[in-house]
Amino acid sequence: MSAARGYDHAAVHYTSDAELLAVAVPFLEGGLAAGEPTLVSLEPDRAELVRDALAPSAPVEFLVAGDLYARPAAAIRSYRELMAGFVAGGAAGIRIFGEIPQAVIDTSWDWWARYESAVNHAYDEFPLRSMCAYDTRTTPRHVLADVARTHPFVATPDGGHHTNSGYVDPRSFLAVPRPMTPLPIELTAPRVELADPRPSDARRAVAAAAPAGLAEGELDDLVLAVSEIVDNALRHGRPPVRVRIWADAGHVVVTVHDTGVGPDDPFAGLLPADRRVGGRGLWIAHQVCAEVALHHDDTGFTVRLTAGRLPAQAQRG
Repeated sequence: MSAARGYDHAAVHYTSDAELLAVAVPFLEGGLAAGEPTLVSLEPDRAELVRDALAPSAPVEFLVAGDLYARPAAAIRSYRELMAGFVAGGAAGIRIFGEIPQAVIDTSWDWWARYESAVNHAYDEFPLRSMCAYDTRTTPRHVLADVARTHPFVATPDGGHHTNSGYVDPRSFLAVPRPMTPLPIELTAPRVELADPRPSDARRAVAAAAPAGLAEGELDDLVLAVSEIVDNALRHGRPPVRVRIWADAGHVVVTVHDTGVGPDDPFAGLLPADRRVGGRGLWIAHQVCAEVALHHDDTGFTVRLTAGRLPAQAQRG
């Protein structure tokens, strides 16, 4: 691990179970031999594969990937709390071997691309080595392209651990506008459109438009998030502020657009709010919504908030 960094963040590309194990097992066994807290966060079938390859008594902690990776900001918060506890207990090193679940790659990758970049900053205070596994048989090319830009290192099945020449610093990566791929429901006419609404108007409109099948807790969270984002747009954005709401039996999508440039903090939403422009509202939204997408272009800044079931996005080339 580079002496200049607390965090060694490596990508692993594999094409078979054997290749996955060839990287994971030595990495995890090395952590155990060094007396480091050693964790695995993989989907169930691959978690069992790794568990079976380790000694039965190996004190590796297996995390539930689906719960941990519900939302990027929540994952960052959970990992930071976990690692702070290890360091407080005297750990001089920590190892994590994990993966982002395929379901969220398919439905909300742009959100998780921001996560993969932001953690290079968010975890750098900890003595952490982590490896992020990506199955090249099922991972889309545009995702692998982002993986190449968000991991400073690459680990290979032959035991290699190399500096990644394609790595992009988080502030630079996060500052580049990402296209906001329309969700299928956005290709239809919105159920509601509001111009320069007060937060209370937006809250009522979302509550009225939501389908009966949306869980009450999810609706309450979305109403809160929309209120915060509309308040941000009115206070810190540039008029006009436009709110659009789509809803069907499975989910609700809300976009809030203003003609300003958006927050100046590239980590806004993913890291705890410091009350700079957009900080608090985006932090809240990232904690409670099924997905948050951010986009700025020559028309202004847009936040898209989603509650309920997320449809799989069309794969890009």
